[in-house]
Amino acid sequence: MNKTGYFTHADCWKHEMGTGHPECPERLDAIEKQLMMSGLAEVLDRREAPLAAIGDIELAHDRMLVAAIRGLSDQLADDMMAGGPSHAQIDPDTSLNLHTWTAALRAAGAAIAATDSVMAGEMANAFCAVRPPGHHAEHGKAMGFCFFNNIAIAAKYALERHGLKRVAIVDFDVHHGNGTEAIVKGDGRILMVSFFQHPLFPYSGADTAAPNMVNLPVPAYTTGMEVRELIDMMWMPRLEAFRPEMIFISAGFDAHQDDELGQMRLNEQDFAWITGRIMQVAVRHAKGRIVSALEGGYNLGALGRSVEAHLRELAGARDSS
Repeated sequence: MNKTGYFTHADCWKHEMGTGHPECPERLDAIEKQLMMSGLAEVLDRREAPLAAIGDIELAHDRMLVAAIRGLSDQLADDMMAGGPSHAQIDPDTSLNLHTWTAALRAAGAAIAATDSVMAGEMANAFCAVRPPGHHAEHGKAMGFCFFNNIAIAAKYALERHGLKRVAIVDFDVHHGNGTEAIVKGDGRILMVSFFQHPLFPYSGADTAAPNMVNLPVPAYTTGMEVRELIDMMWMPRLEAFRPEMIFISAGFDAHQDDELGQMRLNEQDFAWITGRIMQVAVRHAKGRIVSALEGGYNLGALGRSVEAHLRELAGARDSS
């Protein structure tokens, strides 16, 4: 039986945005520690994330954005040689260091390589433990901790390079995946379903009219059971009718009740349930093909436990304790 793939790379630890920033390298440490402690690491097919090809990134992004980020990275290196600052600012929350360019290429490369491996039948499904995250990155704009939109790139890649006709993107995160929506809205080959706290950064998604979007804006303090009911009522009929040939997950875990960047009330069991529901659609319509990539999740303990729950479902290795 094919295993669940687990894509990551040491370069993803080297990107950092300054002391005290919530999107920090320790997030990956927390995931690795939880997987080792739980024994789940032993059942995963661990792979090194390659560097994404620029041409593949440009399936979802304007080439001027790609050139600008690379140019900013090169300029930062020159400035540091002259005693300048160690970071270049994109927006008040987002900056790059000397390693960000390479880390961003690894993050997108993980999603692409996972797509190739799942499509080839080498693995049943895959999770990308990568950073920087991606779902706020728009076609021509980096923002909100994100530089390249890893899942949007992978979804476009599956359509353009593998010839699939229909793919779905599932975005569960406390924040709206504005970048993914901006890239895929109006593309009838892609159905995107999401939930997110509203109002909350980036203050978008509540009034989307695009026919291929199913957005579920929910108020602060929404519980996991309420989210489950909405998913069954709003996501599932659309996913079943769409019959995706592959499913891509923007897996954010900051809707957890212990996470301070939002005020939603989900727990690990809710993330496991959501993953299970997505898998049911994938088994029926997509030969089980799922590629998931890390987005948010900033309480380190909750993040590690939630990723474990997500991966247990993907790997069919539910905890019997």
